[in-house]
Amino acid sequence: MFKIGFVKLGNIATSTAIDLSLDEIAERTDIEFKIISFGPKMTEKEGRAAEELKSWQPQMVVISSPNAATAGPTAAREMFRGTPTIVVSDGPSKKEAREALSAEGFGYIILPMDPLIGAKREFLDPAEMALFNSDALRVLAACGAIRLVQEELDVAVASISSGQAKLPAILATPEKCVERMHFSSPYARAKAIGALYIAQTVASIDAAACFRLKELEAIALTAAAGHEVMRAAARLADEAREMEKANDTVSRHPHARTGELMQKVGLLDKPERA
Repeated sequence: MFKIGFVKLGNIATSTAIDLSLDEIAERTDIEFKIISFGPKMTEKEGRAAEELKSWQPQMVVISSPNAATAGPTAAREMFRGTPTIVVSDGPSKKEAREALSAEGFGYIILPMDPLIGAKREFLDPAEMALFNSDALRVLAACGAIRLVQEELDVAVASISSGQAKLPAILATPEKCVERMHFSSPYARAKAIGALYIAQTVASIDAAACFRLKELEAIALTAAAGHEVMRAAARLADEAREMEKANDTVSRHPHARTGELMQKVGLLDKPERA
């Protein structure tokens, strides 16, 4: 039984589904999970507290958080040196920072399309927070980002099990994500790419509201604009998937009980080994 530990510091939309995507109907017999979550908190204190996962002796650790270069995620990584560890985050996107992660022995999947929320009390409340994350997750799932993460984690598990740890080093692009969904319609593929590019712009809009603007009106309007852009991306992602559904060409890759990926396209097709 392969033991995967997850450390969730703060929140990106991918964090919601990252563990569930490896065992979507809870029937895999080859892996088990342990998850330590600190809710929205991601300071150095929480990063160091992640050490409690070590007593479970995971064979692989996945750390999901916003901006992996900040103090909390950095401290968490230090706790797991010597254990194959993969960082899943919306940043850092600069080449030098990513190369530093690889040089330190960590794998990474950076998702710029999993954007910063408009986290200002002048705008954000719990309902708005949940709506934003549901829109973001819809884009990430329908357009291939969640599958990219899931497939790369599956590859890492298989490689560690075979004694040759192969950890990902990926800066995701809309095109790389969409490839994983195997869209049959070029228009659906174009819509999905467009949705992911739109999602990437949300972070820059919300960053202005969160860190640069000072007046209530400017903060509230800018954060609201960022969330409206996220909603537009979600609608476009829906359109892409609906096109595939209408043609009965939705690509599905369920897990077998033993962990191998299966595949099917037609809704009434039987899943087969990939």
